This record gives sequence, C-alpha cells and structure tokens, in this order.
Amino acid sequence: MIKKTSCHFSMFPPPPPLSPDPCFFIGSIPIHGDLILAPMDGYSDQPFRTICRELGSAMSYTEFINTIDVLNGHPYLHEKLAFQPAERPVVYQVFDNDPGRLLEASLRLQERQPDIIDVNLGCSARTVSGRGAGAGLLKEPAKIVAIFQALSHALRTPVTAKIRLGWDETSRNYRQVARLLEENGAAAIAAHGRTRAQGLRGKADWDAIAEIRQAVSIPVIANGDVVTVADIERIKAHTGCPAVMIGRGAVGNPWIFSRLDRKQVSQDEVLRVIRTHLERMIDFYGVPHGLIWFRKHILRYLRPYSMSASIRQQLLKTEDVGEFLGLVDGAILQTATSR
Repeated sequence: MIKKTSCHFSMFPPPPPLSPDPCFFIGSIPIHGDLILAPMDGYSDQPFRTICRELGSAMSYTEFINTIDVLNGHPYLHEKLAFQPAERPVVYQVFDNDPGRLLEASLRLQERQPDIIDVNLGCSARTVSGRGAGAGLLKEPAKIVAIFQALSHALRTPVTAKIRLGWDETSRNYRQVARLLEENGAAAIAAHGRTRAQGLRGKADWDAIAEIRQAVSIPVIANGDVVTVADIERIKAHTGCPAVMIGRGAVGNPWIFSRLDRKQVSQDEVLRVIRTHLERMIDFYGVPHGLIWFRKHILRYLRPYSMSASIRQQLLKTEDVGEFLGLVDGAILQTATSR
C-alpha cells in the first residue's frame, strides 16, 4: 500500500546534465538539453514535472499562476509554487491582463528564487483569454510592451514569454509580438504554432515558428504537434529552434524526453513509472486527492493496452490504492498475455 509520507522524493539527487555543454542560454541561465515539458494547467504539477525531469526534460515550467492568487492568497497556491531543487532551472509562469499586478506578483514570486519568470501570452481558455489575459494580450501589443518593460527592468531573474501566433487567422501578429518582446527585455520565447481561435485543433504551423526564430536573436522554443521522437527532429530542422517544448505528447509518455516512443518502453518500465508517479501524487496531495487527480494520467498511461469498460470504470471510481494498482497490473498483464 502506498501511504502519504512527508515528501520523501525531495531527497532524490539532481539528474546529471543532459549535455556536457549548454544547448542554449536563457539570459545567464544555461539549459542543458533540448526537450522541455510544457506548462499545462492540471498536468504540469510537481509530481509530473519530477518524473519528466528525471527522464530528460531540461527545465521545469510550473502550471500557470494567477497573479490575483499571488496577491490575495489562494488555498492551493503553495502547491503550484512548490518545486524540488533537482528541477532547476525552474520557471514560474504567470498570467494576468494588468501590468501592475503582473509586476507586483512577479516581485513577490522572485523572492522564492525561481530561475526564470514566464508571462503566459498563449492560453486560449475562455476564462483566461476572454478577460484579456493569456492569448488575449496578443490583441494589445502596447500592453505587452508595458508588461515586459516593467518586468525586465524590475526583476533580477530573466523574463520570458509563451505565445501563440495571434488571436485568430485575421490577426496573426506573431512576428510583431516577437520583436516587441525582444526589444523590451524578453530573454526567450516559447512559440506554439496555433492561434487562440484554433485552441488545440488543426495543425500547428511550423513555418510560422521558423519565421519567429528568424525575426529575433533570443532563443525560440518550438511547440506544437510533437508526439513522436521523429517529430522532435523534424520540428528542430524545420524551425531552426534550439529546443522543443512538448505538452500533450508527454502525457502518458514521459519517456519522450528520453527520446523513446511509447512502443519502445517495456511493460516493467511502464509499471515502475506508474507506481512512482502515483506515489508522488499521494505524497504531494495526500489521500484521496492524489489518487483522484492521478486518474487523468492513468488513462493516458494505459491507452496502448486493451482495457475493458468495466476496468476503466473501476479505475475512475475506486479510492483504494491497492485496488487501483491491482487493476492497473491486470490491464497491462492481460494485454501482454493476449499478444
């Protein structure tokens, strides 16, 4: 039985550098690797980040952080801000539509000693972009200038941005936004190859990411439609970017950071990582929340296996860790023996 403990995994040693020399720098921060886990709300928490970091992700972006929560307090804020020393370089990603709040919150967050602070200019969710934050800021280039002028002058840590190509197909202003970011102190840009209107639909425009890379001299991290190892090399060659950010493609396959497609991962390794990931979720969130919030991960981990509707329903309902792991073992072993 997995029980909640007191963050025992905090004692894990930091992983060795992924390359003897940095692949690139963000400001003065060396990045020893070219693959990075994307900041995903509800997914890129400390347990999942540590799994991906140990498998090869070169840095850790937090889930996005609402500056209003930083300034006014929020009962779960500490969970979004927590990170392990082995995760460094660590990036706090913040969002808001107000330059003053972004500055004040970033100054407070800087006291927690992240390596980088990133401003979210890409979230397409209506609750965020609809109030002018996230991708909503792409409609207001002057406000982006005000934000980055303020943050780059006031903060000691490098300031970066994650962007989309524009609000919609009629306003793809990514080249303008990229140049404004560089001119006003941004140390790097992560570029997702879709507009806000696309959400996660359609095909990511790698040509546009290449244009961003050519428009600025700061590092550009390519993001969008990377789900296989072959995609990693294709997007790097296509865009000329020094690094690749992987989001949905890493959920259920964190081994992509080890440059392994899921079909290359052994059954024993899948079981090991599932157990480790679940243990860290319970250690971090407690019972039953750690198990409940792990459910979205287990469905992706088990996607390659034959799983009956009955087992799926039991996995989504049980709050008993032993029963949950027994169902996982059964789903994997049943598929293995039927081949």
